[in-house]
Amino acid sequence: MITQRQQRGFMLAIISGEIMMKSGGEIYRVEEIITRICRACNIKYVEVFATPTGIFASIGSGGEEGDIKTYMKSIKSRSTNLTKISEINNLSRKFVNGDIDVEDAIKEAKAIDAKKAYPLPIISIGAALTASIFCGLFGGQIIDCVIAAALGTLTYLFSVLLSKYGISYFINYFVCVAVASFVALVSEAFKITTGHDFVIIGILMLFVPGAALTNALRDFLTGDMLSGVSRLTEAVAIAVSLAAGAGIILTLWNSIGGVFS
Repeated sequence: MITQRQQRGFMLAIISGEIMMKSGGEIYRVEEIITRICRACNIKYVEVFATPTGIFASIGSGGEEGDIKTYMKSIKSRSTNLTKISEINNLSRKFVNGDIDVEDAIKEAKAIDAKKAYPLPIISIGAALTASIFCGLFGGQIIDCVIAAALGTLTYLFSVLLSKYGISYFINYFVCVAVASFVALVSEAFKITTGHDFVIIGILMLFVPGAALTNALRDFLTGDMLSGVSRLTEAVAIAVSLAAGAGIILTLWNSIGGVFS
């Protein structure tokens, strides 16, 4: 017989796993946190299967005649939020160690899930720094870095705007990089920058799927082949959209010989 506390502990485990998945955690960590919380509630039978788009978990009281409950949770969106991953990990440890009861843990988990990311101005500053630093690393001059910083900020804000309308990341990144590439070419034509390539590289680095690729490789190494293929496909799709956005604009620009040449 599954007790009321065990059912609430199961819900805590699902909420924790969902937060971990939506924040960019690896599959094995999602399955581990759910299993660890359920074991802390003395649940004898625990089976978890997680993918980037869903979590499937079953618990039971043990034995062939025991109660079994199954829960499926669809994951609609994913991002990278290391703060939430750290906080939900700490919460699970507190619960496993008996430092917090299940109801308070559920409330705290929901509070963690409701936390917003860094304010948009802070993220915009980060986008500007990223674009300008990579522009300089690849050989851009000071003026190139300044233009890359300004263009990186505007490009990121444009990406946020498109995402609010539910536009897929493939089209979102394609449009953002295409627009940024065109502006970089125009800036070079007006002799504002010394080279469009440095600026474009700085903008591209804002959207390179480094986290998705890293998690895909880690999933492969831990034996989660389905998740690894899924995340690798996602990373490749993003890379293709970035390359297409910049490549098409550069090709069209070269085909007409540059507007101001």
